[in-house]
Order: sequence, then C-alpha cells, then structure tokens
Amino acid sequence: MSDVPEVSRSEAAQPTLERWLTGPRFSALPSRTATHPPPLLSFEFFPPKTEALEQQLWACIHRLSPLRPRFVSVTYGAGGSTRQRTHATVARLVRETALVPAAHLTCVGATCEEVDEVARSYWEAGVRHIVALRGDPPPGESFQPHPHGYHFAADLVAGLRRVAPFEVSVAAYPEVHPQAQSRMADLDNLKRKLDAGANRAITNFFFDTSVFLRFLDLCLAAGIAAPIVPGIMPVTNLAGLRRMSALSGGSVPDWLGHLFDGLDDDPDTRRLVAAVVAAEQVRLLQANGVDEFHFYTLNRPELTYAIAHILGVRPGKVE
Repeated sequence: MSDVPEVSRSEAAQPTLERWLTGPRFSALPSRTATHPPPLLSFEFFPPKTEALEQQLWACIHRLSPLRPRFVSVTYGAGGSTRQRTHATVARLVRETALVPAAHLTCVGATCEEVDEVARSYWEAGVRHIVALRGDPPPGESFQPHPHGYHFAADLVAGLRRVAPFEVSVAAYPEVHPQAQSRMADLDNLKRKLDAGANRAITNFFFDTSVFLRFLDLCLAAGIAAPIVPGIMPVTNLAGLRRMSALSGGSVPDWLGHLFDGLDDDPDTRRLVAAVVAAEQVRLLQANGVDEFHFYTLNRPELTYAIAHILGVRPGKVE
C-alpha cells in the first residue's frame, strides 16, 4: 500500500506548474510609502495590582510613548474594583508624561452623585477624556443598576456632559454585546450613546476583518456618523483569549486556533505568529480606508510596537 495520501495522489495527476497557473490569482495589498500619512493610534493599559506589575506597566508606557498615540486609556475592573488604582495611574500619566490619558468610568455599584464626583476629580487632575462604559458586575453576579445610579452607558455619557466638557469614547460590539436582545437593539444602544454626546466608539476585539466592515455598513444604515475605531488584540495566549471572548461576545475563529495549535510550550513562535496575524488584520483594514486603531496592549508593548511600525508609524520626540 502506498504511503502517499489520497489528496496528494489526486493533485499529482495534474502537473505542478499547470496547477499553480490555473488556480485563483490574488493581488497584493497596496503598498504604503513614507508619503502616506500614518494612521492615528491609541493604546489601552490596565492598572497594576503589584509592584512587579507596576514596573511592567511603566516599561510598556515608556516603550510606546514615542509613537505619540492620540490617547492612552486605563481600564476599570469589574464592579469598579480597580477605581483607586485606575485613578492613581491616570493621575501619574498626567503628572509625568506628555501622553493624553483617558480614564475608564463605569456605572456599576455607585450612585450618580458618586460617579459625578469621580468625574470631577478627574477633571481637576487634568484628565479631559473619559471612556464611558456601563461596566461589568463582580464575577458570578448579574448586572443590576444601582437604584440611584446611571443605569446605562448612554445615561453616563449624558451625565458626564453635565459635569464638564469631556471628550467621551464608548464601546461598540461588531459581533453583538452578549447581553443584547438582538443586533438591532445593540445598534440602537450604540446610537443612543453617541447621540448623548460621545465623540467616538471603540470596538471590542475581532479577528475576521469582514465582521468589522459589515458592522460599519450597519452603523451607517442606522444613521451613525461618528468614528467607529477598531479594537485590535495582538494574541499570544489563546486560552486567555477564549476566556475574554466568552465574556465580551467576541468569537475566536477556527483558523486562529489552528495557527496556534501545538505552540503551548513555544512562546517565541507564538509571538511571531501573533505578529503575523495582527499585521495582516490591520493592513487589510488600512487597505479598506481605516485610518485609526485602538490596541489592547495587555501591558505588553513589543507586539503593538511592531504592528505600529508595519502601519507606518514611527517614533517621534517625547516631550
């Protein structure tokens, strides 16, 4: 019995050159030179829990600062669990860097007055940009709005506008928020947030470019005109990504899992694969006219820095 697989015997019946020449042809993505303006970038960090993670965060910040991002955001834990650490990180960014910080702020577990007070303290500290989110409840609990609080992100946006003239970003979900009743209900909620005064929406991470482009079509049809900035997640830990996807409503395509198959104990190759995946994703988005990207850095800068370089972003002088 021959050891040649059936598919190989079938292909062998057709001469190699003929098989290559009769297959579909794909043109390359358009080349971008120094004459093309680079895209706008923004980066997301999370506040540290330990001294070691504090050092890792600031090493990440110093590495990415020369890329002159439009802003950098600092996350807020479920149920407001990192409120103090978020505030401390944002305040230090204002004091010690030339970066523009955007503080995450949620509705969970607080009255309107308490949330407004946090917003006022940010304004007084020099923070002019808020990422306004409904927020996640503590693990194992379902979301229940505070009886005297903002019930939804649209309410929070309107409240922030009453506190001060913040720049406000909100969240968008190309694959539908996991608690939304339907695609159209999710779009209606996004429109309410933008109509309440938000300047832009930043999407949950995704990996199939067609998902994002179809989402843009739906947004335009729904009367949304504000920028919808794609959220990009460079992936090195597939198990962690699956956990995050389950919580946020994103999907992990089979092809992505296949690319990382067999690399659990090979972090160097995982990073190389991750760079290729993210670079291909952003280049395709850029070819479709997208000129702004938001990177979920996970406080690890190297992949984000490399992808930014591929996009044409070069370091500048840090003030």
